[in-house]
Amino acid sequence: MLVTIQPSALTGEILAPASKSSMQRACAAALLRTGETIIHHPGYSNDDKAALGVIRDLGAEVSAQADGSLRVISKGVGHASAGLEVNCGESGLGLRMFAPIIALSGQTIRVKGEGSLLTRPMDFFDEIFPQLGIRVISNKGKLPLEIQGPLQPRDIEIDGSLSSQFLTGLLLAYVAAGAKDVTIRVSNLKSKPYVDLTLEVMKHFGWSVENRQYETFYFSGERAIGAAGVLEYTVEGDWSGGAFLLVAGAIAGPIVVRGLDVRSTQADKAILQALRDSGASLTIDEDVIRIGPTAGADLTDAGLGGGRSGRLQAFHFDATDCPDLFPPLVALAAYSEGTTVITGVSRLAHKESNRGLTLQEEFGKMGVAIDLVGDKMLVRGGGGVKGGRVHSRHDHRIAMACAVGALKAEGEVIIEDAEAIDKSYPDFYRHLQELGGSVKI
Repeated sequence: MLVTIQPSALTGEILAPASKSSMQRACAAALLRTGETIIHHPGYSNDDKAALGVIRDLGAEVSAQADGSLRVISKGVGHASAGLEVNCGESGLGLRMFAPIIALSGQTIRVKGEGSLLTRPMDFFDEIFPQLGIRVISNKGKLPLEIQGPLQPRDIEIDGSLSSQFLTGLLLAYVAAGAKDVTIRVSNLKSKPYVDLTLEVMKHFGWSVENRQYETFYFSGERAIGAAGVLEYTVEGDWSGGAFLLVAGAIAGPIVVRGLDVRSTQADKAILQALRDSGASLTIDEDVIRIGPTAGADLTDAGLGGGRSGRLQAFHFDATDCPDLFPPLVALAAYSEGTTVITGVSRLAHKESNRGLTLQEEFGKMGVAIDLVGDKMLVRGGGGVKGGRVHSRHDHRIAMACAVGALKAEGEVIIEDAEAIDKSYPDFYRHLQELGGSVKI
């Protein structure tokens, strides 16, 4: 699919999409919880649909309700049938989170994926699963996987430098397996805010684990106080997708973005700090954010101090714990006077594309120079963004970054394979159109 973006001015109000990080964790928790769960404000991205497909395959009943919520009835993973095959789509979180949960079953279950997920390294399972009594066969550290449990919770130590998503899956699987007096030790843990989100969801569902400085997670075997009967969970607004809307507002606004909770544990909430440091003007009132050249400069409610008005300026930002922010940060930096420095490039190699190189190449086509120096990305902004033809590289965040970067370009920008956005934010182009963006699909 081709999408053409003409230089545009944005105005109006938009509701941020549902968080797929929150949605997928809710799906996993609803599967593990025996009984009925109602999920409010569910997401419908491709990753969300893949998570719903996995829990259906594992025995959960999922039905849409008249109010837009989802009703999930589950008896747990132990009832999965022999010879089952589940598909995690292109979701890295889905695979890394659901694999340990699938291993709760004593049946042999085959796990597959699609697209870029087929090339992502999964050596973690080959190394850790045998320590937990799980038989695992992989394709030389990649998909497909064949898993047979049941998982036996034991004291283990894992490396958290590649992704916190492996830990998320183990935390959920351990509590579901009734882990008692055991610990998971983690070294070099990245993306701690995503672990906070996992722990928050677990607490909501009545599961207890003690977080000891993100180095040790202790399971006492006690359960937190959870809701009896029907449990209800509301999916948060998505700071990952919302970051693109906020950057779009800073570049071409003013706009109003609703539905983003500034108290959220989502890592990508850090976009607020980057916007402040760039000089973007923000007004925050509960879950309503106004952003744009004339939106004001009050960040007090977010605990970030005051903003400043005027032209966007280069900034320094550490994205090690929020690597998904690199694409919108590059779009922001392209319009910021001077050289912006973003650290954490090492976290980008195993995404849907090698995002460091992809951002360098695709924004280079729009006349934005990007240098990669060790773990740093240097974006030389303020020199203007040119029109041109770019490619999503089948990466949803690259497609959205190019679209946002095109909003004030000197000419039209054509995005090839633009449908990549369906992975996380299928309504993105429509939302830009609703805000007045000239977007031709």
